[in-house]
Amino acid sequence: MQKSAKYALVAVLAVIVVGGAGFYWFFLRDDAPKRASLQTSSPVAANGTAVEPTSADGTWKVEQASGVFVGYRVEELFGGSTIKVTAVGRTPAVTGTMTVAGTEITAADITADVTKLTSDQGARDQQIKSRGLETDTFGTAEFKLTQPIILPGVPQKGQEVDVTATGELTLHGQTQTVEIPLQAKWNGSTITLAGNAKVAFSDYGITAPTNAIVSVDDNGEFELQVTFVPS
Repeated sequence: MQKSAKYALVAVLAVIVVGGAGFYWFFLRDDAPKRASLQTSSPVAANGTAVEPTSADGTWKVEQASGVFVGYRVEELFGGSTIKVTAVGRTPAVTGTMTVAGTEITAADITADVTKLTSDQGARDQQIKSRGLETDTFGTAEFKLTQPIILPGVPQKGQEVDVTATGELTLHGQTQTVEIPLQAKWNGSTITLAGNAKVAFSDYGITAPTNAIVSVDDNGEFELQVTFVPS
């Protein structure tokens, strides 16, 4: 074989190897972020002192801070479903309020701006603007509590509790009743909540995107990680 042909063959093999590695690195590697979990925060009031209520009673609002998000988690299927990659997208643009009275959370309403959902793939983020979630058309998602959450007792500072929130989840312009298992903790100056729930896309009129390379599972998860401060 002539030297020029050998060099050409080596170059082609190098392109295949590097290209395959690049495809794996950017599309097939599965290093999705961990699921939502309780966070700690130390908000500071306008006068520079920490906000420290004597009890958890009262109305609280979502803090705009790092670690606060609402998002999705779904499996992407490559190669005829032989390779699965977990896709995670999150938006930090979250607002809402929650009311605590004694041993109950009597009201809660959380809204997320899903036009600001981002993942580790810009192409995916562009796709959901017009397909799947269609965020260009349905720009918000909302969870509204429809019955009180009964706590195991009066909140104690630093104590973590497991509860279930029953309410209405509005996604893609459609509303369904859901139950979201949550972890919650009153830290004195904050209340942190974290949890996730299974979502069947068809319940919300969502058609899972698919193309010649990748398809998206018909079911996913809705997750949230929020910190509340006194309102």
